[in-house]
Amino acid sequence: MRFEEVARASIAIGETRSRLEKIERLAACLRGLRPDEVRVAVAYLSGELPQGSIGIGWAALRDLPPAASSTLTMGLLDVDATLSRIASMSGSGSQAARRLELTDLFGRATERERRFLLALLTGELRQGAQAGVMIEALAKAAGVPASDVRRAHMLSGDLGAVAEAALAQGAAGLARFRLSVLTPLQPMLAQSAAGVPEAFARIRPAAVEWKLDGARIQVHRLGEEVRVFTRNLADVTERLPEVVESARELPAEGIILDGETIALRAGGRPHPFQVTMGRFGSRVSVEEVRAMVPLSPFFFDCLHVDGDDLIDLPATERFAVLSDRVPERLRVSRLVTDDSAEADRFLDSALDRGHEGVMVKSLSAPYE
Repeated sequence: MRFEEVARASIAIGETRSRLEKIERLAACLRGLRPDEVRVAVAYLSGELPQGSIGIGWAALRDLPPAASSTLTMGLLDVDATLSRIASMSGSGSQAARRLELTDLFGRATERERRFLLALLTGELRQGAQAGVMIEALAKAAGVPASDVRRAHMLSGDLGAVAEAALAQGAAGLARFRLSVLTPLQPMLAQSAAGVPEAFARIRPAAVEWKLDGARIQVHRLGEEVRVFTRNLADVTERLPEVVESARELPAEGIILDGETIALRAGGRPHPFQVTMGRFGSRVSVEEVRAMVPLSPFFFDCLHVDGDDLIDLPATERFAVLSDRVPERLRVSRLVTDDSAEADRFLDSALDRGHEGVMVKSLSAPYE
């Protein structure tokens, strides 16, 4: 596929507010891809680079050559290969080498391609093709249920791999994605409500949990090996030795837990959010900063235990396993009730202790 076609699709998607039109336009673009182009196109249309950060800032994008005529000579994979070369450059002379590659790339780009490239390289692509829309478009292009795509994405955390499987093999390809201990999965997300009465109008009875103002973590343990992941699936195990130690104390050989970690004062009240995140982000002198600002993990869901996947079970059953395998001191405070007034009092108790508020969760829902 020509890079121009992807750029044109992206711009068209950005110019419409209609979710259905975005999905239709994305699906049409996805159907035209070769198998080896899928990962790159899905990343670009989602506003991401497959290589991650490639060391290009605003300064490097000044004084670029003018747009080329509409000869449409750039292929999608040609652009990806150029960006991969730029990402691999380091050491003496790398800045000049990057500049030469960028000059050549932009010198071959049409005006539409330039716009798209600049948005990609600066992280400014705002076209409304986030994961939810992309999942719907993938389902439409592959002729499979969106729920199958969504589940595969949750289990793998890799939308490019899911797209390859869906477009090449349909439902059979998606069915091969499985929960795997030590491999992170996309976390369950929530919607907001103005207050407990509004939440209870939608979910009742419910599990009501304190919402901690901490950092979301997903903890995997297999034997003595422990991995800790962020909500974005980054591996932060080395930064959180106290979380690793807590996981190793649990009565389980294999377990996956969803939770948060937070810095608490001596009396149990939370430090300001910035303190937690400052410690959470520390990469050097970890034991030293741990002594000054220890982090406490609190878990609210169990997704796997000792060979049994729990994500399709109702929340009540997952909570029961959590209570059986995780001590109370490591669990988020929870109230199960159908009484809105009682839940409001529970919210007050969370706020009084310095926490953000509460989560209201269905007792019958799977983890999705």
